Amino acid sequence: MNILFTSAGRRAYIIDYFKACSDYDKVYAANSKYTIALKRADDYMISPIIYSDEYIPSILDFCKSHQVDVVMSLFDVDLYVLAKHEKEFADNGILLVLAPEDFVRICNDKWATAQFIKELGLNTPKTYLGIDSLKEAMNKGEVSYPVLMKPRWGMASMGIYKVENDEELHFFTEKCRKDIFNSYLKYESSLTEDNPIIYQEIMNGEEYGLDVLNDLSGNYVKTFAKQKVEMRSGETDLGRTADPAPFEETAKLISEKSGHKGILSVDCFKTDRGIFVIEMNCRISGHYPLAHLAGFNFPKVLADWMKGEETNPENIRFETGLMIIKDLLPTVLCTEEEYAAKK
Repeated sequence: MNILFTSAGRRAYIIDYFKACSDYDKVYAANSKYTIALKRADDYMISPIIYSDEYIPSILDFCKSHQVDVVMSLFDVDLYVLAKHEKEFADNGILLVLAPEDFVRICNDKWATAQFIKELGLNTPKTYLGIDSLKEAMNKGEVSYPVLMKPRWGMASMGIYKVENDEELHFFTEKCRKDIFNSYLKYESSLTEDNPIIYQEIMNGEEYGLDVLNDLSGNYVKTFAKQKVEMRSGETDLGRTADPAPFEETAKLISEKSGHKGILSVDCFKTDRGIFVIEMNCRISGHYPLAHLAGFNFPKVLADWMKGEETNPENIRFETGLMIIKDLLPTVLCTEEEYAAKK
């Protein structure tokens, strides 16, 4: 069995986890530039940018020529593009491990995420679209400063600002808009160009990341909970594996409506008012390694499912109470000449 990770970036540890599973003959990686994940893969491709007309054809060509059975993306923007072409991959015998296109869009659009969570009857921070809507809510006493401003189609903590007063509200709104349309966030944000920013109440409590595991038919299997003790660039740097019981009802409700395959990453806060869902991502997230090191062997689980086997309980074990940190280990990528040649 061969697997391809698209938009692999610097997540070489994911490549390592899958290479350590003997069920995979080859573990491939794709990215728009040469990175450490590509170096660690068995082979790789330098892909066109995600929104290029050549992106999907190039990924499909690589899959066909390398007998790829399953494709997973590690980047939110990529998920939406891939999901639009799921049938093309399926027609070529290639499985995309993600959610249906409509749910991927809900996950990527933070405004739609808030509406989705509310419709499920779950808690989510009070969320507003546009300054006028926010100010109206403030006048009614629904919310007050400080508030959190973020790109509606944001990721990796880009363009997020804590706003303390009216002056900062207008200043950071313009700053956030510039952040969005001067970065790769502009692609999806162009879908809602008139309202690219949301405003949310700030949550107080413990922040958690959940891995909500569904099988390849979209049926709920298990939840793995990790407390985000320390963060770096939008990812969990130091975390604690936690009891999933307080989050299971929330996870099951989302799972039933998502139709996702594999892992759905859910960020939430545990507060004295209950569990509040912040956002969702239809992919392996930056906090997955905590679950992996605590016993959850997703590479093996996926391989078994691809072979039509049942979930082995040994591969979804989960030890709680572990403090896990990401180790930053410098490594040589390649020579200057090699790097230039790989572009």
